[in-house]
Amino acid sequence: MTKTKLDLDEVKTYVEKNIGSFHSSRLKSLKNLKLYNILKRKNPYLFRAKNIMLAGDLVKSFLDAHLSSQEEAIFGDFLESLAIYINERVYGGKKSGAEGIDLEFDREFFILAIQN
Repeated sequence: MTKTKLDLDEVKTYVEKNIGSFHSSRLKSLKNLKLYNILKRKNPYLFRAKNIMLAGDLVKSFLDAHLSSQEEAIFGDFLESLAIYINERVYGGKKSGAEGIDLEFDREFFILAIQN
């Protein structure tokens, strides 16, 4: 497969068209969030050790930790789709069908598989 020049206007259009899914996923995650589910995953003694004394501060720290990990995962998915899109345009790559492999493409007589 020969390398094709990347059109940055196409990439910009792709990002503008698809970044909404990142924000929609964040909002959906918040709407589906239940305090009970967060509380059963967290160790309350850790927060006592960190000198968090008020229930509101405890809930806020739980929520902040949840949001941070959710955003990383959701944004990672967005970046993966962007990488696949760009690679598809430049090298003819595609999303891999193999478990644990994100991206497959041919380049200069060998096949690369990008693993997460």
